[in-house]
Amino acid sequence: MSSQDVQKAVQSVSKAEDVRQMNALLMKPNANWEEFLMPGPLSIAILGELVFISSNNDFSINKNPPIGGFKYIRYPDSFRACLMQVSNNGWMAFNEAHKNMDQIRLHSDNVPSYMKMAVKTLMQGNPDIVEALLPAQLKNIDGIATECTRLAETTEKKFMDVILLIQEMLEACMNAKQVYEEDLKIIKMKLIEAKIKEESAKLAKKLSQQNLDQLSKQLDEAQDQFKKSMDSMPSGWEIIGMNFVEGLTESMNNLISGMVSIVTAPCSAARGVKHLIQNSCKMEEPLNPLVVNEIYVISVQLLKWAQQLNAFVKNDKIKWKEIYDEKNESLRSNWVKTQFEEIEKKLKGKEKCKPQEKAIEICQDGISICCKMAEYKPPKGFTDEETSEIIKKIRNLKDQAERFDTESKSFTSSSSFSVTPPNIAQQTTGQKKSVVQTTCDNARFKIEQSQAHLKQTQDMYEKNMENLKKNNQELADIFVTMHSCEVKEIDFNTAVKMLVKGLDAMGRVKEQWEKMVRFFQMISNLIKASLNKPLKQFVDTADSVSKIEGYSSESFVKDMIYTYTFQSSNIASLVHMIAGTYTEVSSLYLMDRVSSLGKLMALDPKNPQFEWERAKLASDCKSAQEGIENLVLKNKNDFDCLLNARVEKIENELQAVLPPISGVKRKRIKSNVQAGLKELTKEEEDQFT
Repeated sequence: MSSQDVQKAVQSVSKAEDVRQMNALLMKPNANWEEFLMPGPLSIAILGELVFISSNNDFSINKNPPIGGFKYIRYPDSFRACLMQVSNNGWMAFNEAHKNMDQIRLHSDNVPSYMKMAVKTLMQGNPDIVEALLPAQLKNIDGIATECTRLAETTEKKFMDVILLIQEMLEACMNAKQVYEEDLKIIKMKLIEAKIKEESAKLAKKLSQQNLDQLSKQLDEAQDQFKKSMDSMPSGWEIIGMNFVEGLTESMNNLISGMVSIVTAPCSAARGVKHLIQNSCKMEEPLNPLVVNEIYVISVQLLKWAQQLNAFVKNDKIKWKEIYDEKNESLRSNWVKTQFEEIEKKLKGKEKCKPQEKAIEICQDGISICCKMAEYKPPKGFTDEETSEIIKKIRNLKDQAERFDTESKSFTSSSSFSVTPPNIAQQTTGQKKSVVQTTCDNARFKIEQSQAHLKQTQDMYEKNMENLKKNNQELADIFVTMHSCEVKEIDFNTAVKMLVKGLDAMGRVKEQWEKMVRFFQMISNLIKASLNKPLKQFVDTADSVSKIEGYSSESFVKDMIYTYTFQSSNIASLVHMIAGTYTEVSSLYLMDRVSSLGKLMALDPKNPQFEWERAKLASDCKSAQEGIENLVLKNKNDFDCLLNARVEKIENELQAVLPPISGVKRKRIKSNVQAGLKELTKEEEDQFT
């Protein structure tokens, strides 16, 4: 067994399609199509009931209008007309959603072909060809992202219009002072919750806009870090140098995964709503999650350097011959120390938080070990006791780095096995025997980490599904109550309760469309970041001298562009899956109900067919709900099967080529992973999620 065998096995489980599927699994709790569709039939049914309610006695809600008049209510003197306006706007929103999602499906289907063309271009040896062809290919992807962003934003706005109309109606109802005290509290809570959700949405939008600057800045920093490190790298350390480069590109992968996770996951501000209302206390300004993300993605580099120090240890001895340069009477490990110092300097410029403290501690421990090793002077060297102490510290450092990297993977929703960019992949052949141990150790750690991470994702998805079912059951209960009412039984307060539930349902659908907008903004940002400085850097470095044979600055820039383009393709693949499922399910279960709603709105309430249409709409919506729930159940089973298949593939293809290890070592790896995946404390959850 050689390091090439292990590398080959690692590459077999980290092909582009494998990683794409893995990312889709890890993103599942935050980006699942069920959340688009589950509230759909009940939302339509509620809109139908509002049409029914509007046939009751009419009255005005225009008693205490806001200064400047109503922004969204067209007919405040008629509560019945207001209810019809809500139903009509809701009908338009669902129609727009179906039409636009189908277009998104068609557009996103073109991204993989552009991705293939871009990769083919990046693999060309002639820089002139790359410079001539790549911009147009990347602009094609950007064009798709821009158009899909517009489509998603248009749909989101339609649902937002319904939400704002309902909110204004509820405020008008409160001012009319005809609401029971208990209902008044519920309405106030809902309106405060809606405002906080709106602020959360604005924050997510702001973070998306910041992403472009962040991505460009990270590319610049990675390029500088590459140049500095290559210039100072000791001779004969080409393999270690490639390990460092791999760490840089993997950091970029994790950075992007973290950004996508942040802009699509629920915002901490929205989670604090209940606490805010119950305690009436002011929420503290949350730490910018993009900053936390920037800190966590450094974990890969810290792990690489900790593993490198550990590679200098064999059979409880330090391999001084590999470290000490007799010719210059200096230690090559000083280069590792410089890398830790550079990372520490970068970390100290970030906002203070727990992850920053942990990362700085790892850097300082690494620097301390390197300083101690620098005291080595042959022939005397160190005593056995001193050597044992250094080895103990090295192993502890590796444990710290493994725990922090696992914590990082959990926060950023990153895969343990990422796609190796083309130019790096070409350098993995011909590695020395000395790197076999490091390669094996890293593979074992990644196996354990990926299995634990997938299990955590499965648990998160399970919890999300339970919450989804609970929320839907609440909507179903209120609908059953409303549908059993006769027109004469429906008073003003009952209608208000119905509006509150309608606000909930529309809010959930609208939040999912916000996520769709963020996905496409992320794709656009990645492409724009690749089109700007990287291509210029590519041209500037085309003639640079290679410190590592076969891997130049030009190769590094190509690999960075590949990383960004691959991630764009990843997101597009996820979106295409969601869009395809939405369009199919919407055709099967939603659009006929939307048409029935339109028919109901057009009928005179006194027409005998009105009650029949109302009953039919309710029955059809119930059937649609059951159909979607069955699909959701099937989807969950498919998710579990895919997840188990992924774990099995890693076990079969990678574990098989690794030499056996002691139970103590296995337990240590498991312990580090579990410590990194620990449940967040309440303080940490508020701070970072």
